[in-house]
Amino acid sequence: MERISPWWDQARHADRKPFLKARSAVTRALRAWFDAQGFVEVETGVLQVSPGNETHLHAPRTALTTAAGDHLTRYLRTSPEFACKKLLAAGERKIVEFARVFRDRERGVLHLPEFTMLEWYRAGGSYDAVMADCIAVIATAARATGIPGFSFRGRQADPFIEPERLTVAAAFDRFAGIDLLNTVAGREGDRAALAEAARERVRITDDDNWSDIFSKVLVEHIEPRLGQDRLTVLSDYPAPEAALARISPADSRVAERFEIYACGVELANGFGELTDAAEQRIRFAQAMDEKQSRYGERYPLDEDFLAAVARMPEAGGVALGLDRLVMLASGASRIDQVVWTPPAEDA
Repeated sequence: MERISPWWDQARHADRKPFLKARSAVTRALRAWFDAQGFVEVETGVLQVSPGNETHLHAPRTALTTAAGDHLTRYLRTSPEFACKKLLAAGERKIVEFARVFRDRERGVLHLPEFTMLEWYRAGGSYDAVMADCIAVIATAARATGIPGFSFRGRQADPFIEPERLTVAAAFDRFAGIDLLNTVAGREGDRAALAEAARERVRITDDDNWSDIFSKVLVEHIEPRLGQDRLTVLSDYPAPEAALARISPADSRVAERFEIYACGVELANGFGELTDAAEQRIRFAQAMDEKQSRYGERYPLDEDFLAAVARMPEAGGVALGLDRLVMLASGASRIDQVVWTPPAEDA
């Protein structure tokens, strides 16, 4: 097998240098944009009591040794979300972080085990306000590199024209012929109803739950068709997929959650933030029960975070994959081309 030269090989580094210069230009432009909008840039801790409590996210684990010789389990964060929301509870109003985050079990053209998450929060900001932020941030990145439009794997998207806004329910109807909200009762998914509706569209196994079937349809039939010619804002996620978002006051079957796509690539995930600590605890417990069942592990709940949720103001927040945005804004074909020190080939 031919050995691939290391990333620090001068010829290989020279090939990547235009993408890395584009990264620097994008980072400068985004810092200037957030500063002009009155955001304060923060730096929060990487080591956490809990890395996040989502079923399918996996975090590297480490240990700290106290002065007394005791060993404490800690995790490398999958997001700065918990820490940033504690800062909202402390009284911060508009914050942004260029955060180094970590994910186990992720490596590919669009995935790295260590990457940069651009995350920001507006206390008192609405779901629509942070959605508008996100659209402006993406356009700012494109202007910083001078690229006329995004292109990835034969798909194009113009980040400068008005995005398409499409609800998840409308997308399922348009691209898969499924009445998604007919499979949601209150805030719970009806597994049998979605399995029947999707049986001609995806392969369904006996142990697939409602969320599994939802994800299969989303990945196979919806996402590849999003962000064509322009950005797509995929909004109003069904309540079973609310994560840390609040339920919509207009329809209890959906949540104030959106994602933004370009060229079929998911760039950002935004919420009207949940401030009900009891509801958040229930969601976390359910997710960790599911993780235990599937992967044989669970992460602890961050009680300090749950206490902060009860005190934080109404807010909107967004997590955007900076490396993916730079990849599109620079014309790179792989995410590892736009990071200064990519992981080893076998990572």
